[in-house]
Amino acid sequence: MGSCNIPLWLPLVLILVTINSPCTQAVWGNANEMKTADFLTPKIVLGPGSVANRYFYNVDFPKGHIAVKDFDAELVDEQGNPVPLYETYLHHWVVIKYYARIGAEEISELVDNLSLNSSDYISGRNDGICQDDVNGQFFGAGSETRKTETRVPDPYGIELGNPADLPSGFEEKWLINVHAIDTRGAVDKLGCTECRRDLYNVTKDELGRPLSADYNGGFSCCYEGTQCRLKQGFQGIKRNVYLKYTVKWVDMDTSILPIRIYVFDITDQWKRTSTSTGINSEHDCKVEYEIEPCNATGLAHEGCIDTKRVSLDMTFSGYMVYGYGHQHAGGTGSALYREDGRVMCSSKPIYGVGQEVGNEAGYIVGISSCYPEPGTMKISKGETLVVESNYSSIRRHTGVMGLFSIFVADQLPKPMPALDMVAQVSF
Repeated sequence: MGSCNIPLWLPLVLILVTINSPCTQAVWGNANEMKTADFLTPKIVLGPGSVANRYFYNVDFPKGHIAVKDFDAELVDEQGNPVPLYETYLHHWVVIKYYARIGAEEISELVDNLSLNSSDYISGRNDGICQDDVNGQFFGAGSETRKTETRVPDPYGIELGNPADLPSGFEEKWLINVHAIDTRGAVDKLGCTECRRDLYNVTKDELGRPLSADYNGGFSCCYEGTQCRLKQGFQGIKRNVYLKYTVKWVDMDTSILPIRIYVFDITDQWKRTSTSTGINSEHDCKVEYEIEPCNATGLAHEGCIDTKRVSLDMTFSGYMVYGYGHQHAGGTGSALYREDGRVMCSSKPIYGVGQEVGNEAGYIVGISSCYPEPGTMKISKGETLVVESNYSSIRRHTGVMGLFSIFVADQLPKPMPALDMVAQVSF
């Protein structure tokens, strides 16, 4: 057998070549195996024109001290097939954390939201910035859910299940709210998805309070059990649908940098005063609003854009890791600016143009996300940021939203070891 003499410097060359290869990515030492799991909510029964707004408590979720790397969801039928938006419109789904006292009675599945104000339950909302539990979700989307990128880039993660964060005697749990509208046979599918008052023929909201005369549509018209108007004579069967949600995560370790979640709302009524601090309790997020038509004739022209802006003082500091907006049909884009007008993130809706699932014509099927270079989007405490939401105002739109979510890290990843110094070492 012949001998094989390997020069002492060759292993170093191989290491340097491997590190500098364009196919190699820095992972900051995180050798964690990515885990993926699919879950289903309990069934949601829908008939043509019907509305479901369900709250499922103590849903299945990965256990332990973890870092979530991605969270996707969509509506599926009994066979697991994706349901198109023109049959069942996914108005929104949100995933909310709460803490339950160990041994406390389980919360049953309810059709309306339970205020977690009992001594046995504590809200576990995100970091802000709206009042109380408004927009307190960790994950969520609407019709855009299938084509919106929400991956958390390395080396970051959404830290969950940290024992140090648990209130004494409590355990972490999750609820999912699903708001879906079955538009099969509807006289006006878009009107049903916008919860127009004249199509639902309601005079009171979900709590029995009379609707104001100038309320043309929104959440208060399309709550659990309401019915949107159908074409005369239309017959259709009831069917079961489910929210299928896919979670990707790794075990939390020191190589992962945790990120915090902030949701800004264009309807926020917060105003700076001499005594304001910007804390959550000062905010008043209305969640939805209405777009008035630009003229009485409804004729289309390029100038028919409704633009709303709100300036908000930041109560935190950090680095924006990624972000994206949330709008309804008619939306033309949203953005986050610095006070001097510099764009931090611009998010544009993607409209479908076909019939296949994920490309349904006329519906928002995706929203673009921003992933700035690490360290380029630093936010300082006390800084004023401006949120903008734009909608077409060719026609009236009711119950629209203008949310903007950003994910913020306290620190930047450590740089990889400098290779130039290694390359200069002689043997």
